[in-house]
Amino acid sequence: MTDKERILKAVRAAFERERRINLHRYPIKMDYNEGTLTLEGEVENIAAKKLAMELAVAVPGVDGIVDRLHVEPAERRTDGAILDAVRDALLQESALESCTIQIKSKGKVETVRESRYQPHGVIQVSVTDGVVLLDDHVTNLAQKRLAGVLVWWVPGSRDVINGMEVVPPEEDNDDEVTDAVRMVLEKDPFLNADQIRVRTRDDVVTLDGLVRTETQKQMAENDAWYVFGVDRVVNHLQVRP
Repeated sequence: MTDKERILKAVRAAFERERRINLHRYPIKMDYNEGTLTLEGEVENIAAKKLAMELAVAVPGVDGIVDRLHVEPAERRTDGAILDAVRDALLQESALESCTIQIKSKGKVETVRESRYQPHGVIQVSVTDGVVLLDDHVTNLAQKRLAGVLVWWVPGSRDVINGMEVVPPEEDNDDEVTDAVRMVLEKDPFLNADQIRVRTRDDVVTLDGLVRTETQKQMAENDAWYVFGVDRVVNHLQVRP
């Protein structure tokens, strides 16, 4: 067995052991070349995508990953429809009112809101095949994280590449991650955030508390996974109708 065959076999075995990665319904194409593993396909949800990345990079011999995994959207929409919805979501969020909002389509950049704040961020949005790219910069980590989650919530989004810089740079920590997850849960209209406790250690988020349905339990977990910088989510939420 060659190194390539051995590594691909090990990655596949790791995926098959993880119950949230369903290779039969959502097959993942894999290729390996000189330390770099390429993963390609559509997975069920954000947890499956993030877990696949985590499991793959833990396999000896995998030095880097080319991530071409996307999440199956709740509904299929055109890039134009997604771009319009992302634009509206960003414009309506009061925590982002200090940011200039730009959309990029067919190589042209249009400014849909010019910020009068100083200093201010610039969020530039483009969409390709359902993958949303957030570019340019914001003024704090909270804005970067919130913008990313808002985009994940837009129907049709298959992936979010949050490439925005934070200017000036901020040092991240577990408390910042916890605050961001709490903020997102509070903004989710389908959840009662007062019943959910959040704690973070080494970028691993743990959720405790009560929800009314299994769907809400999964939604809360997904919200935590959506937050930039979260490496893993431990879901201890209990369902009590």
